[in-house]
Amino acid sequence: MFSKILIANRGEIACRVIKAARKMGIQTVAVYSEADRDARHVELADEAVFIGAAPSRESYLVADKIIAACKSTGAQAVHPGYGFLSENEEFAKRVEEEGIAFIGPKHYSIAAMGDKIASKKLANEARVNTIPGWNDAIESPERAVEIAQGIGYPVMIKASAGGGGKGLRVAFNDKEAFEGFSACRNEARNSFGDDRVFIEKFVEQPRHIEIQVLGDAHGNVVYLHERECSVQRRHQKVIEEAPSPFISEATRKAMGEQAVALAKAVKYQSAGTVEFVVGKDQSFYFLEMNTRLQVEHPVTECITGLDLVEQMIRVAAGEKLAFAQSDIRRNGWAMECRINAEDPFRSFLPSTGRLVRYDPPAQTMEASLPVPEGGGVRVDTGVYEGGEIPMFYDSMIAKLIVHGVDRTDAIAKMREALNGFVIRGVSSNIPFQAALLAHPKFVAGDFNTGFIAEHVPHDDPDFLVALAAAV
Repeated sequence: MFSKILIANRGEIACRVIKAARKMGIQTVAVYSEADRDARHVELADEAVFIGAAPSRESYLVADKIIAACKSTGAQAVHPGYGFLSENEEFAKRVEEEGIAFIGPKHYSIAAMGDKIASKKLANEARVNTIPGWNDAIESPERAVEIAQGIGYPVMIKASAGGGGKGLRVAFNDKEAFEGFSACRNEARNSFGDDRVFIEKFVEQPRHIEIQVLGDAHGNVVYLHERECSVQRRHQKVIEEAPSPFISEATRKAMGEQAVALAKAVKYQSAGTVEFVVGKDQSFYFLEMNTRLQVEHPVTECITGLDLVEQMIRVAAGEKLAFAQSDIRRNGWAMECRINAEDPFRSFLPSTGRLVRYDPPAQTMEASLPVPEGGGVRVDTGVYEGGEIPMFYDSMIAKLIVHGVDRTDAIAKMREALNGFVIRGVSSNIPFQAALLAHPKFVAGDFNTGFIAEHVPHDDPDFLVALAAAV
């Protein structure tokens, strides 16, 4: 086992990794930019190394500075968290070449899953359900129309290198396919420097459900059930829960087994997530694989009782998984709300500045500690009262996680916890989250990825009244 690891990240995920390392008796090294001199992760770590100016391209994204910090402190391994360099195959490869363990998958697994076209071909070979479509780059809008007619409308036009909702169009007819292809290609070229575009069937009333997998260096891979991530705003997840209120046991098992097959096909070692789009008839299709720890990993920890960060560290140190698929339990219901510094009354504009007051609800659960009987409340954060929310990074203040005996209990716990959360100095999306949790369709589990756009448009007077009441 390592005696010292470096965390190549900041904010709540850096603090989360420190907690797991501390439990395991491992010393930690934080890295920080100019904007993060007084950040909570710097204070929590055993050592901290300054790595540059506030913009991430001059600090957190500079591989040379991270590797130099590992060498100067004697860190034997690096945990990349999520975002920044976490899915950068070159970084993972360089770290290993320098004799430092990468607490994540091998670079070849990251590479295989990082390209949407290549990953889909691999999924087909591994007999994983993939959405009917044309998986090679398409050369012209005329050809795009031909292909769309062959698949059958509606279709989705996607950039191979896309992400975060960029390079994405839905077409319901020939005209939309022609125009959507050209628009997608231009957007992809400008945003990613890669104008390859492909087309696939658009799944109606889709749900976004992902399977958590865990593999070791000895060929063992298990799945840790699913997370329901359909409540999204502009392709960004807002509320996540585990398990899903929608899928059957048979679908759950089939999705889990396919996720394991894909992970084995790329010799996956670490925690990873296989994302599926699931239709209203429970047909499911592979979307992509995230070769890193997910923001919403705590809901899986709550229902399985496993510490995913600890498991990542153990796998990176060469240990075998200490459990088989049949040992993995599913207990109760967990939910996570992402508490962001943004103003729901002003079209979700980012809100930066000093946290004049930061008073989270009482915590009865803690990351890296056993989940109490009957569940509880957990807050994962990287901020403190009086600290700054800098403009240079994402706007997350905290992740609020609850665990209940069932879904009704989890919703009640989350509503109470949101009501008990006090934030002053910056705006937060707490009223928005509270209003979503009170929505009858959400309470009934009757939603898909279009739920927010369809039922809670921010300019709807009724919804603004509900928002105001939720403050």
